Amino acid sequence: MKPINPLLLFVIGVAVAIAGWFATVLTTRYSLSTPVLPLTGLVTMGVIVVLTLVLGIRVLRWRNGKKKKKMLNPILAAWTLVLAQACAYTGTVLLGWHAGIFVDQLRLWNLRSDQSITWQALALAGGGLIMVVVGLVVERFCRIPPEDGDSLDGPGPQEKRGKPKTEGEYAYRGD
Repeated sequence: MKPINPLLLFVIGVAVAIAGWFATVLTTRYSLSTPVLPLTGLVTMGVIVVLTLVLGIRVLRWRNGKKKKKMLNPILAAWTLVLAQACAYTGTVLLGWHAGIFVDQLRLWNLRSDQSITWQALALAGGGLIMVVVGLVVERFCRIPPEDGDSLDGPGPQEKRGKPKTEGEYAYRGD
């Protein structure tokens, strides 16, 4: 599994922000409700962030502790990595969508007496940003540091066996 490319996250976020802005313009034009998630979505986002952090800290403790003492379940490490990446991508989509809505709502700021939708979009965009940050940090937790005998410039253990070294190695080995 390859590490997340932050540039890809940025491109996805901008594309979804444009889609969110356009959807808000259309719903405003046809007098429909603004397509923003309810604030209860922050609770769900918080649960996902906490779960991702707890699992990531378990992997980090194993990585920084004595590996011979207790073996980490490789399935748990793989699930943690997948959850971290899913958290980052989901956060990017939520951040982009609600940032687009927020930008559209800003132009109507002085015309409306009730700005609750604007604050709601801003809160959900902030929750999406937190999801992205936690996803990227936990993904870093899942990386395996180089072995004691390995140099950073020399061939790694996989290259010695004839396999090309992958871009990033994680706490589980997918050989």
